[in-house]
Amino acid sequence: MTTEHQTLALILFSLFIAVTLGITTWVSRNRRGSAEEFYAGGRLFSPMENGFAIAGDYMSAASFLGISGLIALFGYDGLLYSVGFLVAWLVVLFLVAELVRNCGRFTLADVVAARMSERPVRIAAGTSSVVVSVLYLIAQMVGAGSLVGLLLGNSGAVARTLTVVGVGALMVVYVSFGGMRATTWIQIVKAVLLMGGAITLTVLVLLRFHGNLDQLLTSAADRSGHGRAFLGPGLKYGGGWTARIDFMSLGLALVLGTAGLPHILSRFYTVPTARSARRSVVWAIALIGGFYLMTIVLGFGAAALVGPDEVRASNASGNTAVPLLAAFLGGGADTTGGAVLFAFVAAIAFATILAVVAGITLASSASVAHDLYASLKRRHARQRSEVAVARGAAVGIGAVAIALGLLAQDLNVAFLVGLAFAVAASANLPVLLYSLFWRGFTTRGAVWSVYGGLIPSVLLVLVSPVVSGSAESLFPGADFQYFPLQNPGIVSIPLGFLAGWLGTVTSGEEADEAKHAETEVRSLTGAGAV
Repeated sequence: MTTEHQTLALILFSLFIAVTLGITTWVSRNRRGSAEEFYAGGRLFSPMENGFAIAGDYMSAASFLGISGLIALFGYDGLLYSVGFLVAWLVVLFLVAELVRNCGRFTLADVVAARMSERPVRIAAGTSSVVVSVLYLIAQMVGAGSLVGLLLGNSGAVARTLTVVGVGALMVVYVSFGGMRATTWIQIVKAVLLMGGAITLTVLVLLRFHGNLDQLLTSAADRSGHGRAFLGPGLKYGGGWTARIDFMSLGLALVLGTAGLPHILSRFYTVPTARSARRSVVWAIALIGGFYLMTIVLGFGAAALVGPDEVRASNASGNTAVPLLAAFLGGGADTTGGAVLFAFVAAIAFATILAVVAGITLASSASVAHDLYASLKRRHARQRSEVAVARGAAVGIGAVAIALGLLAQDLNVAFLVGLAFAVAASANLPVLLYSLFWRGFTTRGAVWSVYGGLIPSVLLVLVSPVVSGSAESLFPGADFQYFPLQNPGIVSIPLGFLAGWLGTVTSGEEADEAKHAETEVRSLTGAGAV
């Protein structure tokens, strides 16, 4: 990129930041400052608005940058991320959305604590939500660093660091001053921009191949250096029994993890009724489904037109495949058309990152304030002090995410999100399903279920190839790898369910039948819902 082209991209970045800060400022002047306003936006959003916001929340840097990059590098095996991310919404639609909206108020812990001893359950669920959120935030930080690194010709390590810090600072501003209302509108704007950008690139790719998908796939296979193997399974996850089990583990995490993501669950509280929550999910599925179909075209388009070698040379994990494809489709990186399209796509990707980190930070700060703080200081906490704690928590969570994001800059963002999904599926999903559907579930079972999934999943990641033992690890010079899989889901998800069952059957506590009946009626009918 020439200096003029870099300037164009930076102008578009700045324009989006100015618009979103304007939204935040406007919202902060027109809110009441209550917990319901800060956490749920007053529950005033329509199903369509919330559906766009959910899509904006879910279509993260992992989707736009990471998945397309993996497809460009590994073909069919990268495509499986798109399938897993999309299929997960069926679990959300049929098992979670309406029931969570009826049973909860602001967070996952509200659903579980409805029929349990509140304090231990809220501490466990709040801790898990913060861990999942921080892991998810790391992926967005890495995506931001990769994007700016490409913009600056991969020569600005200091600039990439400053970008990660800047994204962290902006997300703290969005959450602290705008709360859920500002975050939702930022996500809606981002969803519209992202869909527009994806549609534009997809049409341009298809025009290059005259609408012939077979020609697109054949060209991608020929350019990949792997031939027809590029279009079949096994290029990334077919190297042996370990790789194949790793693939199954990843699939489980992707399909089951969405229903346990705190920032997705919190979106169901921003609409007035359970019916609105269900309709929100239908809108989200339509948008997300279309988007993931387009990422397949973009990934194979990058492989066919740019080439895996050039993608890998720009970023070893493939995170810059889509911006490189945009520059190529516009006429090349040194042309005005290529620079304009690159700048447009880079600005959209940056907008994607800012919107997603705002939603995740809000959900995790809500868990800190509404679950952890309110549990420890329940008698003295008031709504206004709780909101103040949430704003302070946003700063702390932002600082942690910045530090870890700087450490993980060389990992693929879709892969990093896969780890967050594994932890969510291991710690949050079991306790959520048990609480909604198991009449005999107890407080001990709830606490054991959360920690029984959370602790193993985090420990297995720490002793996996992700952290040490290979050139692609966080610490390539160290080797304390004892667990062979990169994704722990296939082990930690069953452990979460097993721990919940074991905690319940060994508990001396009798399940409260009356509370379960009340929760069941409330979840199915909405009677008594907030």
